[in-house]
Amino acid sequence: MSEIYDCIIVGAGPAGLAAALYTSRDRSKTLILEKFMPGGQINNTDRIENYPGIERIDGPGLIAQMQKQAESFGAEIKNGCEVTSLEKQQDSKIAVYCDKDKFVARVVILAPGSDYRKLGVPGEDKFRGSGVSYCGTCDAPFFKGKHVVAVGGGNTAVEETLHLTKFAEKVTVIHRRDEFRASKILVEELLEKAGGPNSNLIIKYSTIATAIEGDKKVESVRFRNVKNEKQEDYPCDGVFIFVGMIPNTGFLKGFVELTDKGFIKCDYGYLRTSVPGVFVAGDCRIGAAMQLATAAGDGVVAAMMLKQYFRDPEWWNEPVSELLQPGGW
Repeated sequence: MSEIYDCIIVGAGPAGLAAALYTSRDRSKTLILEKFMPGGQINNTDRIENYPGIERIDGPGLIAQMQKQAESFGAEIKNGCEVTSLEKQQDSKIAVYCDKDKFVARVVILAPGSDYRKLGVPGEDKFRGSGVSYCGTCDAPFFKGKHVVAVGGGNTAVEETLHLTKFAEKVTVIHRRDEFRASKILVEELLEKAGGPNSNLIIKYSTIATAIEGDKKVESVRFRNVKNEKQEDYPCDGVFIFVGMIPNTGFLKGFVELTDKGFIKCDYGYLRTSVPGVFVAGDCRIGAAMQLATAAGDGVVAAMMLKQYFRDPEWWNEPVSELLQPGGW
């Protein structure tokens, strides 16, 4: 008979490793399945200054510490093991398929993370981490006194652009349409900021980026006006791209309920999915804050809720307290 785990965690990013720390420390037999190497997106981060309790560290350094801590309590990690599908068994356990391997657990925590949606222009990959960023909250302080370009027109793009103006000397936001898609109140705030005295915010409508250029760091962005096709080489020190996220959930279609954009539906209080015994944590879930600290927090919540499910499987069907502002599916 195949070995049965108490908990299988899909993904060894901050959410998955935080969950593994709690489950393994609670003496639950824990297996983490990671398709590449532990860390995910955070491995591309050179400087982390907003993780509570750690003044400054790089992504790989933080992940190494998290992995070591989880493994010290008995968590097992299998790298290079890409999960292809999951299946609920008749005995309520969950089968997790990874290429030709099959693993079985009483509970699964889904933490496959997500990837930033890219522009797909020359120079984007070359300068990622060296002037190209996808997170203003994370990286804005590194551009104090600099000139940056922000790309996007949704709520996140507008919010992050406004955040950038608190740090950068000059912010130019470009959007391919002639009006922003963000909520009206956010757009009003953006326009007020741009129209204010001594404003450091410039807005360029009907404009797209076609290339990010420079030698060892970002030096300029090539713009193209989609109406008149006019091109422009625009000097800057950095580019912030806010065009959405892509959750790594393709293998979950038909197993758990997903939003139309692929994020895993769950209740916000307990992180229960539509399948009993399957929790979710981190950037792949609906409503995620897309931050390192909140991803780790999700992992802790899912691990704590696991114990409640073990004690009383019928708890899964109980509604979430109104105090927890449930999302639901």
